[in-house]
Amino acid sequence: MQRNGPVALLFHTLVVAFMLAPLVIVVLVAFTPANTLALPTTSFSTKWFVAVRQHPDFVASFVNSLWVAALSATASVVLAVPAGLAIARHDFKGRAFVNALFLSPLIIPHLVLGVALLRLFGLIGAVGSVRWLAASHIIVVTPYVLRLVLAALAGLDRGAEQAAATLGASAWTVFRRITVPMMLPGISGGWLLAFVNSFDELTMSIFVTSPATVTLPVRMYMYTTESIDPMMAAVSALMIALTAGAMFILDRMFGLDRILVGEK
Repeated sequence: MQRNGPVALLFHTLVVAFMLAPLVIVVLVAFTPANTLALPTTSFSTKWFVAVRQHPDFVASFVNSLWVAALSATASVVLAVPAGLAIARHDFKGRAFVNALFLSPLIIPHLVLGVALLRLFGLIGAVGSVRWLAASHIIVVTPYVLRLVLAALAGLDRGAEQAAATLGASAWTVFRRITVPMMLPGISGGWLLAFVNSFDELTMSIFVTSPATVTLPVRMYMYTTESIDPMMAAVSALMIALTAGAMFILDRMFGLDRILVGEK
């Protein structure tokens, strides 16, 4: 087994430190007792986290983001699983087109999608609803689920499915009791990535949100246009903690190497 040398380890350490440094600074600033963006020097305080909790607009936006992210992630799984099964296991006319269509939001700027959806929703009168906001998020998060579903299907041993079918199990029973459990790491990882990307979505959401459906990233953007104080760092720290907690739970349940890398 080839091991990394000291130069490679040093380089990797510097890269990881460079990537984590902004997050660490944001978390530290969130605990400052000062009224400006500054690192705490003599003492730490949680007053800015209390301020976030007492700010009704941020609480409402946080709830909106949770609902939108949960709806869009769940709907994207419902779309991506049958699409992934069709693309991975069937050779039909237009297969490459369907695959490219589902993955196309990855290469389209969210600014363009936001403007297009704003125009579309304006024409059909679909404004001010969490469902339409979630529908727009489904477009941008479904590719992440589909990629992981396809990766899970690529390494799936179909022997158990064929054995169950030989023993008389129906196609629905095989799918429900064998295929889905074997695909569960890919489905769970896709749902989590979709949830996180939907929860953090800003560029497109600015165009399709209404005063009643403002998400947390949009609320943060609106707040920073008026004032900048450590409360923004506190909100960012909470979002970092939420993402890290979700990744930790997924790692303990299935293992991130198995989900994101494909290791057995």
